[in-house]
Amino acid sequence: MTTQWHADTPIYIQLYQQVITRILDGHILEGEALPSVRKVAADYQVNPLTISKAYQMLQDENIVEKQRGKGLFVQDGAQERVLERERTAFLTEQWPQILQQINRLKLSTEQLLATQAGESA
Repeated sequence: MTTQWHADTPIYIQLYQQVITRILDGHILEGEALPSVRKVAADYQVNPLTISKAYQMLQDENIVEKQRGKGLFVQDGAQERVLERERTAFLTEQWPQILQQINRLKLSTEQLLATQAGESA
C-alpha cells in the first residue's frame, strides 16, 4: 500500500480503495488475511481508528469477514463481486465522461488503439 496520501480524499477511503485494488489485481487473494489494524497503523503512521474505519467499510460490503481471534479475511467470491461492481461504476460514471472527452478531441479509434499499443498518435 502507498504512504502518499491525497489531501482531497479521507485517508480511510484511500485505504479502502487500496485494498479493493489489491483484491482486483490478485495481490490479496480470497481466504487471505488482511494485515492487522495495528500493523497497518504502525507501518503507515496512521491512527488505528482510521484503519478500523476502512476495514469496517470492507466488512459492511461483505468483502472481508472477521474471524474471531484471527483477524479479517477476504471472503470467497469477493473478487468477482468487486469486479462486477467496479465494472458497473466505470461504465455508468467514468466511461460517459471519457467518451465525451474522446469526441470533444475528435480522436479516432485508430489513434486510441495506437496509443494503447504504445505507438504515438
